[in-house]
Amino acid sequence: MTTAEDRTPVVAGLLLAAGGGRRLGGRPKALLSHRGRPLVEYAVGVLREAGCEAVHVVLGASAEVVRERAELPGCVLVDNPEWAEGMGSSLRAGLASLAADPRGVDAALVLLVDQPGIGAEAVVRVRAAYGSRDSLAAASYDGQRGHPVLFGAGHWAGIAESAVGDRGARDYLAAHRDAITPVDCSDVAEPYDIDTEADLAHLE
Repeated sequence: MTTAEDRTPVVAGLLLAAGGGRRLGGRPKALLSHRGRPLVEYAVGVLREAGCEAVHVVLGASAEVVRERAELPGCVLVDNPEWAEGMGSSLRAGLASLAADPRGVDAALVLLVDQPGIGAEAVVRVRAAYGSRDSLAAASYDGQRGHPVLFGAGHWAGIAESAVGDRGARDYLAAHRDAITPVDCSDVAEPYDIDTEADLAHLE
């Protein structure tokens, strides 16, 4: 009989794509165009290229429109009706969805839809930091922690409990700073956000 220890660990991609783009005139970030397709499609492609077979995508603002316009085959789409509360609610919804995945997910690799400067190479590096369900790892850029982040399943309950407002996992990670494996990605990715009209210049 195959035990949990014998099988290949399942590191799933968790894409947070619920933002409403308040500073972009209310344009949902998931639907911004990048390289000829919606940003949510591009980000899912990054997770897939990095080896994540299981990908959960948290939708919020204009979720129905995103479902209609974006091609996300094989993804588990998670609706977050509380998306306006901030990233914390989306992280909670995503972790709950991963916990219910019948594949038995061992770790979540979290990526934000509005950071197209982070490609598959950075995701692969952080994914490689998985050691067990107690793993915590995060990309670092010139010494500053950023995305993607990897949360072993052993941390999900604690992260969900502390994920409020727009802080996401920030408080939990600050409290567990010594347990985080930093993964330098400064040479392969740029962690800018698409938050304002000026930031749209980053899109191709």
